[in-house]
Amino acid sequence: MKRASCTIGLALAGLLMIGLPAGAAPTAHATFAGGCFWCMVHPFDQLPGVISVTSGYTGGSKQKPTYEEVSSGGTGHAESVDVVYDPAKISYEKLLDVFWKNIDPLAKDYQFCDHGTQYRSGIFVHDENQRKLAEASKAAVQKRFKQPVVTEITPASTFWPAEGYHQDYYKKNPLRYGFYRNACGRDARLKQLWGAGGE
Repeated sequence: MKRASCTIGLALAGLLMIGLPAGAAPTAHATFAGGCFWCMVHPFDQLPGVISVTSGYTGGSKQKPTYEEVSSGGTGHAESVDVVYDPAKISYEKLLDVFWKNIDPLAKDYQFCDHGTQYRSGIFVHDENQRKLAEASKAAVQKRFKQPVVTEITPASTFWPAEGYHQDYYKKNPLRYGFYRNACGRDARLKQLWGAGGE
């Protein structure tokens, strides 16, 4: 009987482990919009604890939107990034801090040289804890400025990954990326808002 019980126990343990690789850590998602999604990938991509950063579209009504549809401003989506991270290695609060330091929170329905609701800034929260942390961080940012912080905090909805050529654009096209970022005045405005060190 002992041998049979042991066999059953091993079988049950095997079933429980299906789909959970050894050493696998739980992950979480954070979704942010900050204007051109090309420029929002690198700040998160370099952080320890961040597993992946995907450019895409969220906050709109159309199913499977294309870049052309979103950039025309007719779908309600915002260009955004979906950050997959390990909460044991990096906190959501840290991701929020990086987000704020890479946007203009005072700009309504535009970011830098890109205008339209598709370039609005926003935090798309995945649960109640994220909402509370996002609201607290927004309140802290508001204390820094006299103008109202207009960045939206809304529940996360379907995130549609952008076309392949948009993914990791700063790596694939470093010269074009650098030219666009400079011509758009992004870094100059960020320095004006947050200081040279993002503080």
